[in-house]
Amino acid sequence: MERTAASGSSSHNSKSSSASDMRTFLRRAKKRFDEKWAKSVSVRTAKTDDFEPIKTVGTGHFGRVVFALHKPSKKYYALKILEKSKVINSNQLQHVKNEKKILQCVSFPFLVNLKFNFKDNANLYMALDFVPGGEMFSHLQTCRKFNESMARFYTAQVVLSFEYLHHLGIIYRDLKPENLLLDSRGYLKITDFGFAKKIDHRRTWTRCGTTEYLAPEVVLRKGYSYSVDWWTVGILLYEMTNGQPPFRDKNPEDVYSKIIAGKVTFPTHMGRVLRNIISELLKIDVTKRLGSRSSGVDEVKRHPFFQTIDWMAMLQKKYPAPIVPKLNGPIDTSNFQDYDEAPLIYSRTELYCNEFEDF
Repeated sequence: MERTAASGSSSHNSKSSSASDMRTFLRRAKKRFDEKWAKSVSVRTAKTDDFEPIKTVGTGHFGRVVFALHKPSKKYYALKILEKSKVINSNQLQHVKNEKKILQCVSFPFLVNLKFNFKDNANLYMALDFVPGGEMFSHLQTCRKFNESMARFYTAQVVLSFEYLHHLGIIYRDLKPENLLLDSRGYLKITDFGFAKKIDHRRTWTRCGTTEYLAPEVVLRKGYSYSVDWWTVGILLYEMTNGQPPFRDKNPEDVYSKIIAGKVTFPTHMGRVLRNIISELLKIDVTKRLGSRSSGVDEVKRHPFFQTIDWMAMLQKKYPAPIVPKLNGPIDTSNFQDYDEAPLIYSRTELYCNEFEDF
């Protein structure tokens, strides 16, 4: 009995110490972020001729991501290239500005790092750390679904990332397997901050994100806050352990109807604790949703699903990763699918000079 009591006390003390360490970390991180945000100005830190494009590793609505050599440093980066005209025509100007400014100011183990930003007459450029392990989406397709231990490992990193971002006043809004990259050790890097926004505990109304991951309050165009990110954690956890998200249909409007109804069907292979945390994250009522209640993220971290997680050890990357990408040197792009290459759009005159003056 004494041994059991001592062990329980030690575990409690360890978790209390971990929580205290996390509070200290977040307090310091917020101070650094606020200083950068206040000083953030538009400075071109590179130019087009500095980079040698090698291979496209991702495509999107407004441009592409290219594996590229930074010639002055001889280092390789993921160069995100956005066409100005597509950004403007899609009414994404503010989103792009938000993405650049946020990436300039954040610094966290599970978020991509922005190294350079610049523009030319036709395009905008953001050079990010190249994360060689590829998208979680590809690994999930290979495995078909992750077991609970694997899902716990990845979800814990997302929870820590959202704890950090929300503490800074930032909402992410685009969680999905395609936006989660694996680094060389198998840990996550969250990428694509195109829908991220600094809201500072205020509400916002924009309907944005990926259809199957939209929270009901977004679908209904109600004012929302950080609650939508916790909803997406529930969707991600379901997709990781089932191979597909809970609300799906060929017709987006039918997906919206299912989201608003909020009826989740669980396969028999999902354990009781896993089903419970997903159900708590996918509460239609925001005030009852895990992560959005009075205890906030602490209640998420205390859920029995994460009972075995030492949060500071996860932050310090002390756990063995369930998937360690196979890499053949630092310039291996084999974990990314092949895309058709396309020449860069050029313009002899500067396009949208005023709109992108502060990029």
